[in-house]
This record gives sequence, C-alpha cells and structure tokens, in this order.
Amino acid sequence: MRAIVVEKTEAGQAVALKTFDEAELMEGDVTVRVTHSTLNYKDGLALTGKAPVVRRFPMIPGIDFAGVVERSDADAFKPGDKVLLNGWGTGETHLGAYAEKSRVKSDWLIPLPDGLSPAQAMAIGTAGYTAMLCVMALERYGLTPANGPAVVTGAAGGVGSVATSLLAGAGWHVIAATGREQEADYLKGLGAAEVIARQELAAPGRPLAKERWAAGVDCVGSTTLANLLSMTRYGGAIAACGLAGGMDLPTSVAPFILRGVSLLGVDSVMAPKARRLEAWQRLARDLDHAKLAAMTTTVPLDAVIAKGTEIIEGKIRGRVVIEIAP
Repeated sequence: MRAIVVEKTEAGQAVALKTFDEAELMEGDVTVRVTHSTLNYKDGLALTGKAPVVRRFPMIPGIDFAGVVERSDADAFKPGDKVLLNGWGTGETHLGAYAEKSRVKSDWLIPLPDGLSPAQAMAIGTAGYTAMLCVMALERYGLTPANGPAVVTGAAGGVGSVATSLLAGAGWHVIAATGREQEADYLKGLGAAEVIARQELAAPGRPLAKERWAAGVDCVGSTTLANLLSMTRYGGAIAACGLAGGMDLPTSVAPFILRGVSLLGVDSVMAPKARRLEAWQRLARDLDHAKLAAMTTTVPLDAVIAKGTEIIEGKIRGRVVIEIAP
C-alpha cells in the first residue's frame, strides 16, 4: 500500500511517500481502508520534525482518518461500515492516517455521523472537532451570547475557522484575531462580526487590561493567551486548545482572582468516547456545510509533505482534506 513514512536519520528524520507492507501495520481489531484524511498543525510538526511529535520510527503520520471497515474482530463494527478516527496517538505512537489502510483498536473508532460524507468529516477533522469541544466547554461553564462577545485567535487556521463559524452560528458576536489581514473577508464570510490584528495581542501586556470579551477560543498560547485572559470580562472564560505561539503562559493570577476569569483546558486526543460522539453529532447538526466547503481545499496524498511545511509557516487557510482513495 502507499503511505507517507517518517524515518529516523542521523540528521533528524526523513519523510517520503513510499510502498509500505500492510503486514507491518500495528495491532488492532479493526482494519480500515482509508479514503480521506486531513492536515492539522500537529501533522505539520510530525512531517517537518519541528517538534518531537513522532515517538517511534518508522511512523506513518496523520492523526485523523475517515474510511470503510475492511476487516473487524470487534462486535461494534462490520465490513462496510463507514467510520472515522481522531487522535489516540495515531501518527505519534501508532501508525497513522497517511496511508491506504490503517489497523486500530475498535474503541478508537466512531461511526461516521449521519449527514456527513467522509470528505466532509475530514474537512472538519481534529481541528473542527477540537473547536466543537471548545464551544462545548464554554457552554458547560454556563456562557451564552448574552454574556458578551467571543474572541477566536488564529482565526484563519483550522481550529479558528471552524470555531468562528460555530460560534457565529450559535448567535455569538465573534471577534476574529488573525495575523493575515488579507483574510478579513474570508473570516467575515464565516460569520465574524469583527476582525482584529494579531499584533494587538502579541506584545507583553498588563496583568489586567480593558474588558473586551466574555469568552474565547485560543489556538495560540503564550503571550496571546495571557492577553486574552487580561481582557476577559468578569466571570468569563477562555477555552485553550493550542500552542502555535508557544507553550509558555506569561500571565499573573490577577484575571483569576480579581475578575473570576477561568481558563478551560481542552484536550482532543484522549477525550472520552461519549464526549467525542456528542461533539460529532453536534458538528453534523450545527456546522454550516456551505461555510465548511468555503474553508476547505482538497489535495492528493502526494501533496501532504509540502502542505506540512506550509501549515507550520502559517500559509494554510482553513482546512485541507487529503484524498487517499475514492
């Protein structure tokens, strides 16, 4: 079968599209014929070696796939079932999605939701699924559009694009922060009411600044997240799910103890199955398919390596679907 393979070298790592022996797939009770995958920031890190995402070699990267069950030893799935997978260490410690087949544990799979094609599911991918987990976290905290605006950082990226669309669709006044001013029309097309420059949040800020929003989805981390927290209204919350700007958080306790602000951590890799099912059912129901199409481009498997570099360099807008098999 064809697969993108990352191998360890003296210089670091090498990545190439090559033939991979299906017999070398790892243990699992379900074998899936992969039809589509997608490109996330983490996939870009794995493909480029910019961060130690890959934990074993050789590795097939790719943390998401949609496809059709080919063989199953699990009661939950049978040949012909359409399924999808997000996370669980695929592309990191378990051979991943950038291949024509994948063998995984049945517990990692969920049925393809009604109303979504495999290509649409991968247009959403981990980025969109994570965006929905962030929206759900804000809802569980008790926040609604009546509390005030919601800010989204990295808004032109994968998580940010879907978060912008979901929040706008739910009635929020969305403030989209981006470093690409040329994407303002794109973001307004997704539902953003305002677009602000990333630079407004990039400089070291004060412990507390003027209150600007009640909620937020942050994909960036570091100083950007610190500024978001300092500008969050009393009793508000920020859902944090990314680290494109760095893993540090140069903030103080001031927003938390003087304004009652909360920082909600959102993990998509190991999220419980019940929460995954809820998120995907919500995505199938709530995400505007026309807006999803507007944020999506489709490329073949042999374009993945180049696209991995582009996403790390901040050159990818929205979502990228990898078409692996018809």
